[in-house]
Amino acid sequence: EPPDTPKDFSCQTRDMKRVTCTWREEETYLYGKNSPRYTLSKTSSQKTALCKASCSNQCSCSWDIGQQWIWNVTVTVENPLGKKTATDVFDVNHRMYPTAPSQIQEDCTDTEITLHWNDENNRIELFCQTEVLQPDGKVELHNSSVANWRRITVRGLQPYTEYTVRVRCAAARHFWRWSEWSQPRPTRTKEGTPSGKLDIWREITPVLGGRNVTLFWKQTPSFQANGKIISYEVTWEKIEDGSKPESVSFSSLYNSTRIFIDNHSYRIHIMAKNSVNFSLPSVLIISRATDNSRKILFFSFLGTEELKEGQVNGTDDGIFISWEPKSIYESYIIDWCNFPRLQPCDLQWKRFGPNTSSAVISSAAFVPGVRYKFRVYGSVANRASLLEKKIGYLRELPPSLDPIVRKVDLTYNSVTLSWDSHLTNESERGFLRGYHVYVSPIQGNCNLKGSKKHILSDESELCKYTIENPEEKRYTVKHLMPNTKYKIVVKAFTGGGETPIVNFRYVDTPYNSNMLYFVFLLVIIPTLVAAVCHWKMKWVKECCCPVIPSPNKSKVLSFKEFKIDSEKVLKINDCLPDMLAVGSNAEAHKL
Repeated sequence: EPPDTPKDFSCQTRDMKRVTCTWREEETYLYGKNSPRYTLSKTSSQKTALCKASCSNQCSCSWDIGQQWIWNVTVTVENPLGKKTATDVFDVNHRMYPTAPSQIQEDCTDTEITLHWNDENNRIELFCQTEVLQPDGKVELHNSSVANWRRITVRGLQPYTEYTVRVRCAAARHFWRWSEWSQPRPTRTKEGTPSGKLDIWREITPVLGGRNVTLFWKQTPSFQANGKIISYEVTWEKIEDGSKPESVSFSSLYNSTRIFIDNHSYRIHIMAKNSVNFSLPSVLIISRATDNSRKILFFSFLGTEELKEGQVNGTDDGIFISWEPKSIYESYIIDWCNFPRLQPCDLQWKRFGPNTSSAVISSAAFVPGVRYKFRVYGSVANRASLLEKKIGYLRELPPSLDPIVRKVDLTYNSVTLSWDSHLTNESERGFLRGYHVYVSPIQGNCNLKGSKKHILSDESELCKYTIENPEEKRYTVKHLMPNTKYKIVVKAFTGGGETPIVNFRYVDTPYNSNMLYFVFLLVIIPTLVAAVCHWKMKWVKECCCPVIPSPNKSKVLSFKEFKIDSEKVLKINDCLPDMLAVGSNAEAHKL
């Protein structure tokens, strides 16, 4: 193909001494001696080349400008199939493309960085731009003045913070293009006075003669150390009599300490210190010990607590806490222990505004099945008062221990179970909601009155009774069959359910004694009577069925119609005797 007109043809200078023109090479599909030839020359005299072009990814050609500032140059490209040209007319002063600044030095304060550098281009004025990369990745651009372009000051920075800076420059009067960026230079500002206050909290333990106060402190997002914290200063003073304050300093490795105070009111200050100065003091006031606090000490000796604990529930994000707000408080504080089973525990706390009445407390340390205790305080004028206590779980789990059945009382149709839970509040993996009693005969399915069916994993059926009172430790299962073997188990359940049924207790109901007595009456006594009658057959026959009836012995003649005065009379015409015999003459005579 014939050559095309050179694309992107332009010329510029980097030092006001030498001009370089560049353009893009096009494909002609001719190679060797037929490949395109490029010539750069003055437009007015194209026979004399200014320089020899070289091409790789891009073509370029450079020459010394001498004392000439206005140029009209033409680039010619030709091959055996044709020729094309491109022209550029320019003022060298308008085509300045500076080199990147080098040998950059800096001077720092706690909030400013001043950069300065040397530049070989003294023939033209430049203005420069500084890029500041902040620790959070945000980028800011700062421009220098034309009068002092070899020096730039960046203000409004954070103390003791590392920034990355780099500089580029361009012609001040006739902007052509920016230079390349200088090499990135990490720079740290100097330390400054700490800003903000520490977040402080306390835990008060009444003891004989006063109180142990454990103080805690931490840095919050609003607190800026502005350097390396080297120590913390803790000061406390009695408010009433204005006695001399006591003070102690701790290394930056510490975030808590314990002090002893008497029963008076105290004001406590805690400050952070770096190599420049102290931070503003954080103030905490411990009120005078009252009879109520002494009562708390008494209850602590008894192992009980005066303020009742409310139950709270876990959510997907943490443990939900709510409280009754009061208008007198300026803020609320909730404290808790991430690891409540450790002593002393690592006390944590969080502050909330006056218009807040609920919060979700979250921590990476929270695990299911562990009971956490929360205390809600109201704070006004740096004084905190305990408002409520809460206990809850991130997620409840089934109890780790089953109730131990201590006593089993059996009748022919019932069984009464008595058990001990052996679950302390601290060891419970959930709030105890009640108990389930499971019963089933060894042979056959269970269909006891008042129960619900429960299917095990092996598809066997149990009768299930629910006791929703966790204080109940006794239950009677009724409507059992006499002389039957049953399997039975008692399970505790929480909000997380119950553990699988593994072990049963086996009981045998006795015979029904009432049934035996009934059988005795219906079978044994008639049998005995029959045996006696058989043994005394002759006597029975004489008594009940004599061959010759005796009027005086006859039961039939005992009725009134067979009596005349006191004598029993048998009227012959009332019966048809088979024969009549006279027993003796005396009897006959009497009759």
